Amino acid sequence: MPRLSQFIREHREEILAAWQNFARERPGAASMDVAALRDHAGAMLDTVAHDLETPQTEEQRAEKAHGAQKYAGDAETTAASQHGLGRAESGFSVESMIAEFRALRASVISLWRERQIRAGPDELEELTRFNEAIDQAITESVARYTREVESTRDRFFAVLGHDLKTPLSAIITSTQFLLESTQLTEAQRRLIAGMERSGHRMTELVRDILDLALTRLGTGIPLKCTEIDMGVLIREVVAEAAASWPGSRLEVETSGPLGGLWDRARLAEALGNLIGNALQHGSPNAPIRLTARGNGSSMVTVSVTNEGPPIPPEQLGGLFKPMKGSTKDRDRRHLGLGLYIVDKIVDAHGGSIDVRSSEAEGTTFAVSLPRRSCAGRSWEQRKPGRKQTPRSPKNRQVPNGAKSHSAPSSEGR
Repeated sequence: MPRLSQFIREHREEILAAWQNFARERPGAASMDVAALRDHAGAMLDTVAHDLETPQTEEQRAEKAHGAQKYAGDAETTAASQHGLGRAESGFSVESMIAEFRALRASVISLWRERQIRAGPDELEELTRFNEAIDQAITESVARYTREVESTRDRFFAVLGHDLKTPLSAIITSTQFLLESTQLTEAQRRLIAGMERSGHRMTELVRDILDLALTRLGTGIPLKCTEIDMGVLIREVVAEAAASWPGSRLEVETSGPLGGLWDRARLAEALGNLIGNALQHGSPNAPIRLTARGNGSSMVTVSVTNEGPPIPPEQLGGLFKPMKGSTKDRDRRHLGLGLYIVDKIVDAHGGSIDVRSSEAEGTTFAVSLPRRSCAGRSWEQRKPGRKQTPRSPKNRQVPNGAKSHSAPSSEGR
């Protein structure tokens, strides 16, 4: 009575023929030739047979069964991994691909059982190890399939976002030109102004899609660091937010030296997202408080606090994941990318975010940023021999209900 590994090698073509008939019925297989349908199945059978012939300890089998990384097909060149890549490129669904493995398993077991006189402990042991080998192949194939699908999707978003920027820029420029005309009626001016606002909103959404694609493709968000004062930047962002949210109450408090080497536009985007999130989810009768703290250390901390219902504890872990916004959210970031992009911008600066939320103290997003730039030089190192820590302007007026306050610096500036 042949061992299972020997049986697989001796009846390889018969097994492949049975599997091929099944695979031909899968969606996406109509345009594939016989060689394509059998692309890696033979190599996978050889791998399975070799696995059955290789001694394994109980510990190794347990690790393998639980998907330990060294047994999970991390390599890109395994037959199962290449099979997953090919199925992704051919338009197979992941369900169809897994069904192929189930059919391969069924073909081997049914043909083997037909030729078995009895099934003793040795045969049951081989059958168990065979199933473990097939499960490992499924893991490898699904992992590669998923990576390929995600990579293709992200490349599509990147190209789409890039190609949309040019026509949107033309639309916004044209509306701005028209608004400068003195021959428009008031009704025409309102319509064109609405078109301009919509163009800017679409530009923001396209930027978010590009940022998502960049981070998912592994390149990260690019930075252009310059010397900036965090206190000045916060007041500028608050002024813009107050204009966009009439009736909102925004309070700013700054203290200590707030200079650093950061990307002004990216941090303005991140702060705008945090303020918008606080305005959207906070209590309408309570102010949004922004504080910026600097001291003699290498870090500057910016906090955005709102009152209102706390974030449920079970949701805290998923706050910064993309596409996780509530279906009731109606802010400008319908894609649910606001906090995700905040996280990536802060991460690109080498910083961190801490979230605290309770009924008594409200919800606070605290961003800690190193003063160092993307070039690796600190604010103090920028111009040796000169004091580089600027003063944050005090009591600067901020429009539309925003309040500003600067506490005395503990540094005795």
